Amino acid sequence: MELLKGKTALITGAARGIGRKIAEAYAAEGADVAFTDLKRDENMESLEKELIALGAKCKGYASDASDYSAAHDTADAIVEDFGKIDILVNNAGITRDTLLMRMEEEMWDLVIKVNLKSVFNFTKAVQRHMLKARTGSIINMSSVVGVNGNAGQSNYSASKAGILGFTKSVAKELGSRNIRCNAIAPGFIITDMTDKLSEDVKDQWVKTIPLRRGGIPDDVANVCVFLGSELSSYVTGQTISVCGGMS
Repeated sequence: MELLKGKTALITGAARGIGRKIAEAYAAEGADVAFTDLKRDENMESLEKELIALGAKCKGYASDASDYSAAHDTADAIVEDFGKIDILVNNAGITRDTLLMRMEEEMWDLVIKVNLKSVFNFTKAVQRHMLKARTGSIINMSSVVGVNGNAGQSNYSASKAGILGFTKSVAKELGSRNIRCNAIAPGFIITDMTDKLSEDVKDQWVKTIPLRRGGIPDDVANVCVFLGSELSSYVTGQTISVCGGMS
């Protein structure tokens, strides 16, 4: 369908997992794709080759999304290489789960830095270029845990809830320049991270989901395509839950 033909997307944390699937979906819809991850490794290189084979211009950048200066340098490098950034997907994130009584300060600080500060970093870095173009779509990856909370994930929940407030504020600030900002709140999505959970834990999760199954990365990627395309040209400041009804 080429819903994203002519657009350049920047996706953070995209060498694997949900981010990788978003990159694949964007390239399949005609977008050129710049993406980041912490280091240049076989995952980054294989994604580059895969997307180029689909006909997309593609380049991976080793960049720490939680580093303010690095985010700005990376955004500038992408504009230099691609000419513009039409879509930003803030996808980079980590977990450090434990009960609050056992949580160390470092676990709290790291999750907030990687999950929330990275969204500020890249949004601010890309904003300058989108303001000049007077167009853009910013998509922030939150979580149903940011909407509902979850025992043992107070740091992760706080970071993802912060993203929701940030998204609404940015949408109001930038809407007059035709720049949209929305959030996606995935639920239980089957990835390498969730594969590490025991079958009992996964079964318990599925029982809480009205659709009685875990999601797959494609489910999230499809919503990212919608929010990056002109199909969502009148959608901003919203949170779309991709969770099978669990929220």
